Amino acid sequence: MSNIDTTSLDLRRITKLIFLSMVIGVVSGLGAFCFFYLIKLGTNFFLIHLAGYTPPTIDEATGEVIPLYPVLMDHIFTHKSGISWVLALIPMIGGLIAGFIVYTWAPEAEGHGTDAAIESFHEKRGIIRPRVPFIKIIASAITIGSGGSAGREGPIAQIGAGFASYLGTKLGLTDKERRTMLVAGIGGGIGSIFRAPLGGALFAAEVIYTEAEFEYEAIIPAIISSIVGYSVFASIVGWGSLFHTPDFSFRNPIEFVFYFLLAIACAGLGYFYVATFYGMRDRFFKKIPIPPHFKPAIGGGLLGLLALFYPQVLGSGYGWIQLAIYGKLAIGLMLVLAIAKILATSFTISSGGSGGVFAPSLVIGAMLGGAFGGVAHHLFPGVVSNPNAYVIVGMAGFFAGAANTPISTLIMVCELSGNYGLLPPLMLVCTTAFLFLRKLTIYEKQVPTRIDSPAHKGDFIMDVLEGLTVRDAVRIPSEVTLVKENAPLRDIVDLITRSRSSYYPVVDSSGLMTGVFDIHDVRRILTDEILANLVIASDIATEDVITVRPDEDLSSVLRKFSLKDLEELPVVDPVNPRKVIGMISRRDLINAYNQRVTIKQ
Repeated sequence: MSNIDTTSLDLRRITKLIFLSMVIGVVSGLGAFCFFYLIKLGTNFFLIHLAGYTPPTIDEATGEVIPLYPVLMDHIFTHKSGISWVLALIPMIGGLIAGFIVYTWAPEAEGHGTDAAIESFHEKRGIIRPRVPFIKIIASAITIGSGGSAGREGPIAQIGAGFASYLGTKLGLTDKERRTMLVAGIGGGIGSIFRAPLGGALFAAEVIYTEAEFEYEAIIPAIISSIVGYSVFASIVGWGSLFHTPDFSFRNPIEFVFYFLLAIACAGLGYFYVATFYGMRDRFFKKIPIPPHFKPAIGGGLLGLLALFYPQVLGSGYGWIQLAIYGKLAIGLMLVLAIAKILATSFTISSGGSGGVFAPSLVIGAMLGGAFGGVAHHLFPGVVSNPNAYVIVGMAGFFAGAANTPISTLIMVCELSGNYGLLPPLMLVCTTAFLFLRKLTIYEKQVPTRIDSPAHKGDFIMDVLEGLTVRDAVRIPSEVTLVKENAPLRDIVDLITRSRSSYYPVVDSSGLMTGVFDIHDVRRILTDEILANLVIASDIATEDVITVRPDEDLSSVLRKFSLKDLEELPVVDPVNPRKVIGMISRRDLINAYNQRVTIKQ
C-alpha cells in the first residue's frame, strides 16, 4: 500500500496550470497579432481607401507621428468637395456591419468585452461560448477600423478569456481552475497587444474587483501567459513600447501639489465619463424601439457627425497621445478633445458597438493631463517645468480611477511609455483618483471584494474549517469496517449489506492497511459473472490511498476530498500511517462546520 503524497499531487496540479498558461499565452499572442492585423486592414479599407482620411500613427522605430498634425488637418478640410461627408458616413457603415454580425451570432460580444469576461468569472463559472472570441475579433476590427472610438483591450481580453474557457472545458478542469485560466487569458491578451507583460497580468487579476484587491491565485498563471503572449506578439510586430517619450523625471516635491490637483480633475472627469457612458446606453440607446442590430449604426452616425468637427475622435487615437507627449497640441484643443472623446466613446460602445474602453480612456486622460500641465506651466513655470509629463500621468490617473485598477494601470502606463521616471507622481495620481471614484466604475460587472463574488462563496467555509481538526468532526479512535485482503467477493458483498459505509479499508494479516475500495468498485465487478467468482478484496482495492491524521485541520481534509472527488477518507495513526483508527466523511465535515457556525451566531 502506498499513501498518496499530496505534495506531489499539488506539484502535478501546478505543473499543469503552468503548461496551460503557456499554451494560453501562445494563443493569446497569436490572437493579438491577428486582431492587430485586422484592425490595420479595416483602417486601410474604411478610413484611408473609402474616406481618404489617414489617422496619425506612430513610427515604432523613430517615434515620429505620421502624418504630422498640420498636414493632416489641411488634408481633411481642403480635400475635394464631399469627402468630409463620406468620412461621416464610414462609422455608421462600420456600426451597421458590426451590429449585424454581433447580434446575429453572439449578442454577448457587444460592448467593451472586458465586462463580459468579468461576468463570466463571477457568474458563469468561467464559461464563454467558443464562438464569442471569433465574433468579437471580427466585429471589433470592423468597429475600430471604420473609425469607432474604441480600443483593443476589451476584445483581446475576451479573445484570450474565450480560448482559456474553451481549453478548460475541453480538458475537464474544475470551475476554480477554469476561472484561473480565464484570468490568465485576459492577462495574456492584454499583456501581448499592449506590449506590457507585467501591467497586463496585474490588470487581469485586479480588474475583477472594485476595491483594491487581486485575484491572487491567478496572478502567477496570468504573468506566465502574459510573458509568453508578449513574446509571441512582439516577435512578429516588433519590440519596444507603444509610445515614445522623452526622458521625463520627477525631481521637485512641490510639484506633488499640482499632481494631486490633477488627480482630482481625473476623478471629476471620470465621474462624467462613467455617467455619460451608461446614461447614454440606458436613457437613449436602450429606449430606441428598433432591433439592437441597428443601434450601433445610429451610434456610428452620431460619431460621424461629431467627427466632421473633430476628426481626432475617430479610432483608438494613439497618434494624438503621441502628439500631446511631444507638445504639439494646443491647450484649448486638448480640453475640447477630452470631452469630445467621451461622447465619441459613448456613441460607439454604449450603442452596442464592439470595442474596448482602455484606449479611449487613455486619450481622454492624456488630453486632460496635457491641458492641465499646460495651464500649470503657464501659471507656475518655475514649478511645472515640463508640462508634457502630465500627459503620461493624466492618462494613467484617469483610467485608474474610472476602472478601479490603480496598481496595474500605473505599471502598464510605465510599460506603454517605456518611462519609469514618473513613478512617484503616477502612484499619487492613480491612487488618489481611485479613492475618489471607488464607488463608480466603467466596468459594471465588477464586484467589490472576493467575498462578494459567487466564485468565492466557499472561501468563508474554508476559513471556518481551518480552525477545526478531524477530532472535532469524528470520534477517534472509532470502529471501522475493515476487509481482509484475501476475503472473497461473496464475503465482501455480505459485509457491505450489513454496513452503512461506502468506503472500506483493506488490511493484511497484521491489520495494517494495504488499500481501499468503495461500493462502486464492487458493483462494477458484480456485472461480470466470471470475475465475480475469482476476485478477492486485494484485487479490487486501490493502493493509492489518501489518508488524514486526527490533528489535521478540516480545510486540508476538504481539499483532499476534492482531489479525487471522494466521500470518505481513512483516519490513520500519526505514528503508523498504515493503521486505520477511524473514517471521516464529507457529512461529518459539514456537520462540524454547521456546529461551529451555530456556536458563533
